[in-house]
Order: sequence, then structure tokens, then C-alpha cells
Amino acid sequence: MRGSLAWGLAAGALALGGCKDEEPSGDAGGTGDEAGVTTSGSGGVDGESSGGSSGPGIDPAPPTWYQDIAPTMVAKCGGCHRPGGIAPFSLTDYESAAPYALASAIAVENHDMPPFAADDTAECEMNHGWKDDLRLSDEETLALRAWADALAPEGDAETAAPVAQPPSVDLTTVDQHLQLQEAVTIAGGVNDQFLCFSLDPGLTEDRYLQAMQIVPGNEKIVHHVLIYVDAEGESATAAGEDGWFECSGGSIGGDLIGAWAPGAVPSRTPEGAGMLVPAGARLVMNVHYHPSTVGDETDATTAIDIDWLDEVPVWRAQYALVGNGDGLVAGPNDENGIEFRIPPGVTDHTETMLVTLPSDLPELRLWSVGSHMHYVGVDMLIGVQRETSPGPDQECLLHTPYYSFEWQRLYTYDHTLDDAIRLAGGDKLYMRCIYDNTLGNAGVAEALGQQGFDEPIEVRLGEETLDEMCLGVYGIAFPNLF
Repeated sequence: MRGSLAWGLAAGALALGGCKDEEPSGDAGGTGDEAGVTTSGSGGVDGESSGGSSGPGIDPAPPTWYQDIAPTMVAKCGGCHRPGGIAPFSLTDYESAAPYALASAIAVENHDMPPFAADDTAECEMNHGWKDDLRLSDEETLALRAWADALAPEGDAETAAPVAQPPSVDLTTVDQHLQLQEAVTIAGGVNDQFLCFSLDPGLTEDRYLQAMQIVPGNEKIVHHVLIYVDAEGESATAAGEDGWFECSGGSIGGDLIGAWAPGAVPSRTPEGAGMLVPAGARLVMNVHYHPSTVGDETDATTAIDIDWLDEVPVWRAQYALVGNGDGLVAGPNDENGIEFRIPPGVTDHTETMLVTLPSDLPELRLWSVGSHMHYVGVDMLIGVQRETSPGPDQECLLHTPYYSFEWQRLYTYDHTLDDAIRLAGGDKLYMRCIYDNTLGNAGVAEALGQQGFDEPIEVRLGEETLDEMCLGVYGIAFPNLF
């Protein structure tokens, strides 16, 4: 995904979506004092009693599944870890979760799970919370560790704490499903391919999209997906009878209204806002295929699900991509002037960009933000230095200190558009990316192995898997003047 060199508020502006903004049903559960309850358990994983033990290092009244752990585990993990979910095992009932007690505690402590890379840090004290925040509190994390150390006592089902339904990771209302016209075969090898598929939503009048989910057909080869609006429908000619044409990973023109990358979940615009798709427009699905190194693979089912608004919204929403070398400043390992270059063997290489928004840009409302790098990236911070918009002179917008390419999403602020963060022309967006280009970075080791390398190589800015990016993703809204 390549960043825009300018912001736009009409056709031709870059935009990015494709990450969850779905409201979980029911109470979030498992937070605050609830996680600190220590009711005696009735049995552990192996049927051992843990409630009355007073041995060295053993809590005589450890947390139990029914009284303490289930509300947290179901609310924060059950969206994926459920029967029939995308995760390989369930964590929604005691029998399923108990064998994974220690693994779950370690994953949470290491920030590997839940897949929510945003956090409040010494560098980034947030002024706003997040919708669908999957982070465990300190109390919840300690309770999970105590439960695992006590051999996962079950507790009393008769006095179980309330458990909310897990949040859905699927789009709950689908008005339209659009899929590849014909299957495509991606030859095995090392060269990435970019194919664009022209999809016809059949609109006879302007419509506004309020939610979208992109469903990758073959995740062995689908690296990421971008959805653009082709307002004039010209992509149909380029696509021909097969329904696709070769393209690049950059902008193909038109608003970008959706995206999928590993870990992405449905995207939803704020209340009262929608993304415009005009009458007669087609949607272009730009798919980045990363071929298998062991043979050919076929993709027949990559698709998009759409939830349309039934009315014309007051606010028009879209996404803007900023970064990827725009506003690049001098870095610690530059050799030929200012350059985007990550040498091999460096664990804490940084690339920094400071982008001044166009002076004629009106005041915007910021409702979501995301970070995007590839396998070498491990940490990204995004902020704003204000010159014209109301708000603090400097404000952190997002810090993802636990970034992983395998788990990407947009982070949606927990506020209405009336209370949203403001941006305007003259303000400066700050993006700092940190990279670990060593074999100690599991993502680097995996990406190198896929390409037949056994040692890190120099990495530059680019589209392919062994290239890198430093890209900020901004969900913006402005008055819809109809």
C-alpha cells in the first residue's frame, strides 16, 4: 500500500479502510474490580484441588474460570477463539480454555495477544480511548497469570460471573456480496504480482457505504487487498472478459474505500457518515499476490461484503494515506543524503516523516487511524503538530509498540464526530517507524525464508514483501454538501 503525496476530498483522493469498527454486543465484561475477585476454585486442569492449597508460592484462593477469568477471556478473545471462528481453538468455555491457560497468560504478557497493537506509552499519552479495545487491564493480566499458575481452577458454575457475548469479527449486515468473476492462478516463484479486478455493484443512483468487509480467498498468497471507486466505470474495458488486468500496488485513481491485510476486520464509518459511491461506478479490487515458493496457487473467492446506508449522510467519510517517504527527514543510517534505507543487522533503525498538510485543506474530523509497515517493522508512532486546527500544540494520535504485520487493523476513536480530533491545512503529521532487520525478528526470518535467503538484506521503500513502508492511515470526515 503506497502513501498519498497529498490529501484529497474528491474523486482521486487515496483512502484506506478494512479494519474493524463493529460494536460488540452486550457488556464488555471482565474489567476493573471484576478481574480482581479471588474466589476459591473447585479443581484444576488435571482435576487437582487448588482452592485449599497453602504450599509455597500457591495462592490459597486463586482466580477461577467461572468467577474471574471467563468474562475477560470471552470478551477479549472470544471473537476469534470460538467454535467455528478463525482461530485454531476455542477459549469460550472452561474445557476448551483450561489447557491453554499458561499459553494464554504468556501470550498476553508478551503482547502477542489479543491482536491489538495500540497502547498508551511514555511517548504517547492518548487523549481519547478506542472503540472495541481488546487490551487487558493490569488486573486482568495478573489474574490470568494467577489462574494459570494455580492449574486453571474451574470454580462454581452456579455462581458464575456474567459473561458477555464475544464481539463479532464478521460484518453482521450484508446488503451486497461482490466476488471475482473468474479464478486466477498465481505461478509459484519469488516475484509478487498485482492484479486489479473490476466489480460492478449495479448502482443506478448515488449510494453511501457505511461498512465493508474484505474476505481473502486464498490467504496463502493474498498479501493485501485495496478497494478503489472507479467513478466512470472505465475499469470494465481494461478488465475485459476475464474481469481483471495487471496493475501496481499504488493508486489506480479514485477514492480508496477499503482494504484487507492480515488481521484486518470489518470497517465501519462513524454514525452520520458514509463513503460515496456514485451511480454507474465500478469498484476496483487491487490484490497484491505474494506467490508460494512451492508451487502454483489458485484464488477463486476473494470478495467484498458491503453494508449500504439507506439515507444521504450529513458527513462524508474517507481515508487518506500519508507517508512512505513523503516528508522524509534525515535518518541514522543514511549514506547518500536523506534516504529510506534499512541496513541488515540493525535492531532499532528509524525512519521519520513530517508532512505539512496543504494550506487549502479545510478543517477535518479524525475518527480512526492506523499504522502500516511490512515484516521488518516493529513499532510506529503517529502524531500531529498543530499550526491551525483547535487542540493541543502537539498530540499523539496512535502508538503501536507491538506492531506485527500478521495483525493489522484501523483503530477507531471512542467519540462522536462532534467531539472528534481536528486537523486542518498547515498542521504537520509526524510518523516514526522503527525496524528490526535481524533474524531475531521472527517476521524477517519468515520473509527471508520465503524468498530463499538465510541472512538479512538491505531493505528499501517499495511494494513487495521484502521492501518496507512507513505509512499512516487516517479516517477523516467533512460536511457532506450533497
